[in-house]
Amino acid sequence: MDNLKRVIVDFKKLTPEVLKLLVERYPDGYDDLNVIRFSNAKGERIEAVEVLTEDTKYLVKISEKLEVTMANYDEDDYDGFDDDDPDAIPDVPLEEDED
Repeated sequence: MDNLKRVIVDFKKLTPEVLKLLVERYPDGYDDLNVIRFSNAKGERIEAVEVLTEDTKYLVKISEKLEVTMANYDEDDYDGFDDDDPDAIPDVPLEEDED
């Protein structure tokens, strides 16, 4: 029987620990086969990727910022930060399309 705690987490609430696990699980990024789609309690369509710890199943909501952060991940950037602190992950500026 599955006794894992289930947590849906947004990029803004991602901790360095979960980000590291995501990068380890999807070193070349994730693709459509890895995406889990479901509706939340408000009926909104959610797309997420799954990552597991010993006691928790995280569904991390997909966003452009998540993709950029995973692509630019360097473990050394998070040395000295609390693994449970979502503020340890800096806000990622997105490149704007130039017309």
